Amino acid sequence: MKGKTTRKHIVELADRLFYQRGYEHTSLADIADSGQISKGNFYYHFKSKDEILAAVIQLRLENTRNMLLKWEDAGEQPEDRIMSFIHILIANQADIKMYGCPVGTLCTELAKLNHASKAEANELFSLFRTWLRWQFALLGRNADADELAMHLLARSQGVSTLAQAFQDERFIKHEVEQMCDWLSTQLKYVSGGANECDNSGI
Repeated sequence: MKGKTTRKHIVELADRLFYQRGYEHTSLADIADSGQISKGNFYYHFKSKDEILAAVIQLRLENTRNMLLKWEDAGEQPEDRIMSFIHILIANQADIKMYGCPVGTLCTELAKLNHASKAEANELFSLFRTWLRWQFALLGRNADADELAMHLLARSQGVSTLAQAFQDERFIKHEVEQMCDWLSTQLKYVSGGANECDNSGI
């Protein structure tokens, strides 16, 4: 039990440091020191930073799946669940202003490094894309559900990037309001009228 707890602790420490400093600029020593973990104990669980990265990605995938399940349980209607996705920008605005989006920053960094784990990291975006696509389909927007999902993902990433650049909390709140207004316009259409959809803002 102790070993499992220590391993989980290491992964959680690495997850936070990879987010705050970036994968490339975080060393094994940084992770061990942040948790006051002895070198022997640390290397018993992980032999390389790539091994820790793989564990971090799996942790984020697990946490994301759990979050999506929570949104489904809490939201009676698909639009309520999509609103939960939009409002994550508000819930995490302090971290977003400092470090950007944890998914976007990791995927971008691994792509630049041409790291072998970039495809696994991209699965985080795929989880959101698939889940949002399903919610829009439940709204009757089957014909353009994926397009709508990708638009919302792209806009949330853009907001995260600019929020980090300008450190502007009001900007985040304003953009969240705009995304909520955009979602309201999509609720006026059903699958039969999807081709007539007003995609202003896309």
